[in-house]
Amino acid sequence: MCRNIHTLHNFEPVANGDEIHAAALQYVRKISGTTKPSRVNAEVFDRAVQEVAHATQHLLEGLVATTPPKDRAVEAAKAKERSARRFASA
Repeated sequence: MCRNIHTLHNFEPVANGDEIHAAALQYVRKISGTTKPSRVNAEVFDRAVQEVAHATQHLLEGLVATTPPKDRAVEAAKAKERSARRFASA
């Protein structure tokens, strides 16, 4: 899966439209193999992004979490710490 697609479920605050759209765009880019479609493919590319975003929104609305929501800031700090350890000079 594309590294830029992040988990959107069970976070506080909930995922907004921009995050959902960004994930959909990354998904369609990965599947199509292109970051910028040609003019002839732009319409179908954009439509696919909108449809994936729409389906993602419905998925997130329907999922039920049994654990408390995670805090975005805390999870971002953990990821930054993991990255620093991973890329620390020896």
